[in-house]
Amino acid sequence: MAKNVALVLGSGGARGLAHIGAIEALEQRGYTITSIAGCSMGSIIAGMYAAGQLKEAKEWFLQVDKQLILRMMDINLLSGNSLVKGKRIIQELERVVPDRPIEQLRIPCTIVASDMMNTEEVLFRSGSLFEAVRASISIPLFFKPVQIGNRLLIDGGILNPLPLHCVERTEGDILVAMDISGKDCMPTEAVPDPIDVEGKLTELQSKGWTVPSSVENQLIQLSKRVDNIRRKRASDLGRNVNFVGLLDRMSDMQIQQNTLLALRLTPPDVHAVMRQYAYNTFDFDKAETIIEDGRRLMNTALDRYERA
Repeated sequence: MAKNVALVLGSGGARGLAHIGAIEALEQRGYTITSIAGCSMGSIIAGMYAAGQLKEAKEWFLQVDKQLILRMMDINLLSGNSLVKGKRIIQELERVVPDRPIEQLRIPCTIVASDMMNTEEVLFRSGSLFEAVRASISIPLFFKPVQIGNRLLIDGGILNPLPLHCVERTEGDILVAMDISGKDCMPTEAVPDPIDVEGKLTELQSKGWTVPSSVENQLIQLSKRVDNIRRKRASDLGRNVNFVGLLDRMSDMQIQQNTLLALRLTPPDVHAVMRQYAYNTFDFDKAETIIEDGRRLMNTALDRYERA
């Protein structure tokens, strides 16, 4: 059985911390990662692993809390195209893993960004690691786009959230994908259980309370009306979809469909997948849980591959 791995790490915000657990699972089972590619959050983990400093990166992410996340947000008040400049987060990452040329990393590494001017993928295989990462994580409207020459670069996940065809291959290796944008349904509000007013009244009466029949009937009728309103609100799927929520869902749908297309065009030998709504984009304070989920999902995918 082939043990050399060409590893592809997908986009997905904080869910990308699952990549750390996935890499650990591969190595614990005797696989050797001989090349790596990633976009967006996957580009950060890919670059840090290729630099040989995944352990240091993991230790840093495990210390991230909401206060640190806020401190890294260098708000961009002078521009109308983004909320955050993005310089501060790169500076924090460089304290963990010093910048270096991609071509000097210990294994071939490909960082994927999207050129919004020419509507095409941009593959970084040389040059500054963190300049490439900064381009790859540029979530539209959140991070300021990165201009390099006549290219204006944004999040690599916009065009290809799982860049399977971008990783460098060697003879006899297997293609492994850690997909963190798995097809998922939009979360909906659960239909609530009815209020058991009659049961509560019976319980009170058993304790010696006296409830007039007129009051009892009114309470029962009121509870029925409240339950009907609650059920109607829960079943109204459009109630919580405001303008921002609609735009967010449209982006989620695009990412899910582009991921499915990438899988059809370049089927991996091993496909580990995390649901898109398993964690929110900025759940970095849940690092330990997400990393462990990544390890579990990769182990499950490897079990399938090894049994086949």
